[in-house]
Amino acid sequence: MDFSPTKIPDVVIIKPKVFEDPRGFFMETYREDRFIAGGITPKFVQENHSTSQRGVLRGLHYQIRQAQGKLMRAIVGEIFDVAVDIRRSSPTFGRWVGVTLSAENKLQLWIPPGFAHGFYVLSERAEVTYKVTDYYASEWDRSILWNDPQIGVEWPLLEGVETSLSNKDINAKPLTEAELFE
Repeated sequence: MDFSPTKIPDVVIIKPKVFEDPRGFFMETYREDRFIAGGITPKFVQENHSTSQRGVLRGLHYQIRQAQGKLMRAIVGEIFDVAVDIRRSSPTFGRWVGVTLSAENKLQLWIPPGFAHGFYVLSERAEVTYKVTDYYASEWDRSILWNDPQIGVEWPLLEGVETSLSNKDINAKPLTEAELFE
């Protein structure tokens, strides 16, 4: 596995070694010793799987308590995955990084606790699986407005495709009004 820090060094792109032959492929998506050697040492406690249609935008989500680190992967289709640093004491506070994850490129993205997360579906359909470092807790679930100009995420919105958002995401708070990490 190759571990490559992004422009926010705590967010890491993971490229697994893929073994392909005429029958298909094999790859390790998580191996504790290699992750530790790559500087990523979480304990994962839950794995989630979601499916979404083209134009769906989910995020920017986080838990203010029971903060979750996330290991993201697209197993069907293609998404633009985004992490926003919402740790006030961080030198990269308010900055974002985006990475295209797809079934084809097989990349994974490590997003540590202290970040808001979201993704936009580029393909007709996408399935995403992700491991998290703490359990889902609805009482601590928060959202930051996906298109907050203060953050300025450059979403690759598809021309002629309506962006589909949940009510939670439509009513999310801007960064200036959100509960944040210290």
